[in-house]
Amino acid sequence: MNLNEEDKIKTMKKVLIATVYGPDPLLFAANKMGPDRMILIVDNEPSKKQEETVDLLKSSLGRVIDISVVKTKVYDIVDIARKVIEIIDVQPKDEEIYVNITSGRKTKAIGLLFGAYARASRVRRIIYFPEEKGSEPVYLPKLQYNLTDSQKKVLDYLAEEKFTSLMDLSVKIDISRAMLYRNIKDLEAMDLVNGLKLTDAGKIARL
Repeated sequence: MNLNEEDKIKTMKKVLIATVYGPDPLLFAANKMGPDRMILIVDNEPSKKQEETVDLLKSSLGRVIDISVVKTKVYDIVDIARKVIEIIDVQPKDEEIYVNITSGRKTKAIGLLFGAYARASRVRRIIYFPEEKGSEPVYLPKLQYNLTDSQKKVLDYLAEEKFTSLMDLSVKIDISRAMLYRNIKDLEAMDLVNGLKLTDAGKIARL
C-alpha cells in the first residue's frame, strides 16, 4: 500500500451498521472505531430496551455523529438480510462500511451477517465485541457466495417458478442438462437449494 492509499483510508468516512439491544456494545464500538455515521437495525415493533438504547445513543453520540434507525422483522432472516443489502447499496462508494453483530437477537445478527456476505466487496470489516471487559474485538471473515453465472441463473429460475423435476427445469432454462445437474448438486452442497426449492441462504445469495 502506498502513502496515497493510506491517506485515502484515513480520510474515508466510516459507516457502522449494527443490531441493537443494550447500549454498551454500541458505545464500545463507537469509542473503538470512531464512526461518522451509525445505522441501527431494530425490530419493527422495538422493545422498551431497544427504544431506551436508541434514545441514549442519540442523546449522547448523536451530538457528534449521525444516527439513523432501520426497522426489520424479528425472525425473518431473509427480510433482515434484504434490508441490510438495501442499506449497503445506497451508501456512497467512497465510505467504509463496518458491520457490528454483537447486540440484539441472534436472528437479527444472522440476518445482518448474511447481508454483509451478500455485499462482501463493500464491507470493510465484520466485528463482534466480546462481553468480557478488556477483550479485544473479534474480526470475522468476509465470506462470499462466489456463484457462477449459471448457478445464479438456476437460483433465479427456482425463485420465480415452481418446478416438479429437473427435466421440467432443463426444458425452460438455457443451460445444458449436464451443467444443470452439476449446478444443482453444487448448490445443494452449499445449502442454497433443497431439491428444487431455495433455502433461506439461497434466497439471500441471489439478492
